[in-house]
Amino acid sequence: MAVRGQPVTVGIARWCATHPWRAIVGWLLFLVVCVGAGSAVGTNKGQFSDFWIGEAGRAEAIAADAGLTPPPVERVLITADRGKGGKPGAAAEDAARDVQRRMKDLPAVVSVAEPKAARNGSGLMVAVTLRGDKETAKEDVDALLKQTEAVASEHRDLRIEQTGSASLSNGVNDKQGQDLQRTEAISLPVTFIILFVVFGAVLAAGIPVILAVFAFAGAVGLYGLASWITPDAGGAALSVIFMMGMAVGVDYSLFYLKRAREERERTGGTISHAAAVELAAATSGRAIFDSGLAVAFALGGLYLMDDVIFSSIASGAILVTLVAVAGSLTVLPALLARLGHRTDGRRGRRRTARRAPEQSRMWSAMLRPVMRRPLVTLLIGLAATAALALPTLGMKLGTEGKDTFPDSVAAVATYERLTAAYPADGIAHLVLVRSDAAHAEQAKAALRKLADRTSGNELFAQEGAPQLRTSQDGRAAMLTLPVPYAENGTQADRSLALLRDELLPATVGKVAGTESAVSGEIAYGADYAAHQEERLPWVILFVSLATLAIMYAAFRSVVMAVLSVLLNLAAVMVSWGVLTLVFQGTWAEGPLGFDSTGFVGSRTPLMVFAILVGLSTDYQIFVVSRIKEAVRRGIPTREAVVDGIAGSASVVTSAAVIMVSVFVSFLFIDRIEMKQIAVGLTVAVLFDAVVLRALILPSAMALLGDRCWWSPWSTAPGRGEPAGAALPRPTAGAGHGPRA
Repeated sequence: MAVRGQPVTVGIARWCATHPWRAIVGWLLFLVVCVGAGSAVGTNKGQFSDFWIGEAGRAEAIAADAGLTPPPVERVLITADRGKGGKPGAAAEDAARDVQRRMKDLPAVVSVAEPKAARNGSGLMVAVTLRGDKETAKEDVDALLKQTEAVASEHRDLRIEQTGSASLSNGVNDKQGQDLQRTEAISLPVTFIILFVVFGAVLAAGIPVILAVFAFAGAVGLYGLASWITPDAGGAALSVIFMMGMAVGVDYSLFYLKRAREERERTGGTISHAAAVELAAATSGRAIFDSGLAVAFALGGLYLMDDVIFSSIASGAILVTLVAVAGSLTVLPALLARLGHRTDGRRGRRRTARRAPEQSRMWSAMLRPVMRRPLVTLLIGLAATAALALPTLGMKLGTEGKDTFPDSVAAVATYERLTAAYPADGIAHLVLVRSDAAHAEQAKAALRKLADRTSGNELFAQEGAPQLRTSQDGRAAMLTLPVPYAENGTQADRSLALLRDELLPATVGKVAGTESAVSGEIAYGADYAAHQEERLPWVILFVSLATLAIMYAAFRSVVMAVLSVLLNLAAVMVSWGVLTLVFQGTWAEGPLGFDSTGFVGSRTPLMVFAILVGLSTDYQIFVVSRIKEAVRRGIPTREAVVDGIAGSASVVTSAAVIMVSVFVSFLFIDRIEMKQIAVGLTVAVLFDAVVLRALILPSAMALLGDRCWWSPWSTAPGRGEPAGAALPRPTAGAGHGPRA
């Protein structure tokens, strides 16, 4: 039974500790229900229309309504065998006919084009148009790939490969899935080793890892249910669910476990493990609850983007965070109470026997000069923050696309060779026009005039005539204008600007009763980046206000709430600055294994912001909670800062090391967007630990003194325990000793 004034986490921990098997079985049943429910309903994949944004989205809507959406096309490229050079000759023609014959027999194929020779005679290309059935898209492409491989095996003197939007997407997703498995294989044992070093006991090291994996499994099941509200955006959320599951799942268990062990050390082992769990629930348990709420709200800001990708990521990350919180507050106390001394290890038992306090001498020594010269330290910390954040002003955003996918994927490498030989078969602008019946012919004439104006212009492909298609009712038309450049290149941007700002208004724009819009990879990327820039300030405002409210609720201090928000934003700006330095240049390509695109992915800054604010608030809550505990015991604020930071240093440092190891493992995913997220989060966590928590936070609190706890709605924390913050009372047979 919970005591009035105690956090609800104490009552939960007490019941779980005194009924461990019920809590453990109940938790396992909860996970089974989550996984089973997710498997039963399946995952709702986002529709094509869910990804429409801006003018490009309006163009796609016109095309869909008029039946002009381009069908998926796979292209088989036939060239001379690698290393032999030269032209393929008659052998390529035989292979092309073989491709045509095999492809025509497949049920998914609508048509097979005649072989098209490259301009320089280096090869032949056969275009295969598919039916575009979303339900069987992967199976359809795999069927084509099987036939392509069969032809390649019969013509071993030639290089015969297949590429296309569908095979590119499948290849990239399959590669990311394989890389994610490798990431799991790296991060799980590394995390276990770090925890074993921290705790000195196999069980104590294994429990956080197991709970993190369980949180991941449960969240994946719940994500299947949530996808029927916020559709899954092609599996993008899975990597984030694993990353967040390992980060918060391990951290929360680590904080709780360390605090329970510390409570036993304070009393020389005179209290039982169940009693130590209750004491930990009153402090670390409450902090875990507040932290989980903060992380969930920070991630919830992603919904404001009105973007299916961010919505799916937000759903998955919030779910894994909440499952991790639930596990830390329920099954973890049960396990600690049930396993008892087996989680202590030899080192833990020695510490308990000699009543050693959990205090970091190294951090105490590091903080002495900070507290002696707080103003100088604060200025140094702010200068370092400004220097690393300054490059953010030069950040350029771009959208991940075919030219940024890893060429370790066969379809990507083939696409690069295809577009080099056939520039007109790469990316293209799609100009959509919809008119009333009276002006339909004028609109089509204007489109032809627009196409004529691109003739001779180097910004548009000159090989092959622009294609004009008309809807069955004649009221809508689509003009395809190929572009012989990478979709994120300067020339591609110039061609889009010329088309939208000059050519379209001067032709179609003069026809009354006509609606027009431009789509295609280039237009979509530009509109997506513009959408990000427009929504980002609102997300930052929402997350900052939510963090402000949660930190005030946790500490009842306006000053600490504002300081927490400022520290979060400082970490974010530093992360963005380093991202700009690393990925817009070429100097880090070798060590990190990427080819610079000259820009930062348009999704990366927001992803880093949302995840980082949640995790940074996580650390802030645990550190400041310890400081406030010391203040409540009657210690002056300046001394309490040293006591709180040094007292929590080992657990926070361990958590930061684990977090970094998880993020670094994502560098092994061969996709530049994941590498950017990994670098941004790694740098931010390290900066948070070294500069923000060791320099800026203690120096700012030292300068503010007792004003740290000011609030117009409440008084500063009094000396000794205030009302409403009572420690848990001993339960029967708990064996509580005096609290140190």
